[in-house]
Amino acid sequence: MKKQKQEKQFSQTLKEGDKVITKSGLHGKLLNLNDDGTCIIESGAGKMKFERSSLSMELTAKLNAPATPAKK
Repeated sequence: MKKQKQEKQFSQTLKEGDKVITKSGLHGKLLNLNDDGTCIIESGAGKMKFERSSLSMELTAKLNAPATPAKK
């Protein structure tokens, strides 16, 4: 149940312009979030329509995480 709540919160906090990764591995930028639970993602292959549930919470969080300084 905890993971379901986290995914629901993730889905609700998405906004246009966010960089995301789908569960199938497609990288892109959110162009539009629709009320019917779908979103439009722009990637190198063009614009595609996905269900919000197809966005990977874990991979998107890693993509948007602040960069850590390199160790020397």
